[in-house]
Amino acid sequence: MLKVLKSGFFTTIQDAGRFGYLNKGVPVAGYMDSFSASKLNKLLDNKIEAAVMEITMTGPTLLFEEPTYVCLGGADISVTLNNNPIEQYRVYKIIKGDIISYGRLKKGFRNYLAIKNGFKTPMVIGSRSFYYPLTDKSHLGDQSELVYEACENYNAKISELKVDSFLDEKILHVAIGPEFELLNDRQLEQLFAKNFTVAKDYNRMAYQLEQTIEGHSHSMLTSATLPGTIQITPSGKLIVLMKDGQTTGGYPRILQLSDKAISILAQKKYGDTISFKLVRLNT
Repeated sequence: MLKVLKSGFFTTIQDAGRFGYLNKGVPVAGYMDSFSASKLNKLLDNKIEAAVMEITMTGPTLLFEEPTYVCLGGADISVTLNNNPIEQYRVYKIIKGDIISYGRLKKGFRNYLAIKNGFKTPMVIGSRSFYYPLTDKSHLGDQSELVYEACENYNAKISELKVDSFLDEKILHVAIGPEFELLNDRQLEQLFAKNFTVAKDYNRMAYQLEQTIEGHSHSMLTSATLPGTIQITPSGKLIVLMKDGQTTGGYPRILQLSDKAISILAQKKYGDTISFKLVRLNT
């Protein structure tokens, strides 16, 4: 059992996501930065869908009551194991009574803590990912308890990884969306020639951008959306849907983020700058 002594700002359990239910109005959910989370699961020889802890901005204090192995990565946050600093993308052995504590956020926005064999939160429609009200809570609170499998001995094939950080990357690769052709030349120029900053309204559901482009008067039927779909409102505001985003929308879907671009954006916070680069879907 793991006891969450302090929960931090918004700490959740996420796995690869909940697939096959978009037509029922159920978001994919799952880790926002799949790039970082998947690297951690590989380090621990976990299944790709193993559930990890997603830590947003301010991290938790965690007490481990059984032996195991952990590693962390993503946002650059100071973290200690029994008051000793620990590094990202490196496997650490945990014994009963060990405490991991998160400190100051240095860069990025979301950090991930992976545990050997994954966290065992309840499976709901094929996933352990938190998504309220489908799951009974939206995030962990103080004194929460989490189940994991005790692991006394694990011989890691690779004990650490050198991962190229993308926390400073500002260019998001995008493909054309279903309503891309509705954009005029001026809108296209504004979309790809200017920088945008993350507005105050951003979370696991969607990121809104501060700057606008020229608006439109197009009306359309409500249509399917995906994580990474970029919509434009009549006033020219851009809304980027994320992992907990709505499954349908009534605004033109002009662009679609690549998987890597979703991970990059997931590490941005209010005031951070991004721009768009049009590429093929498989980049």
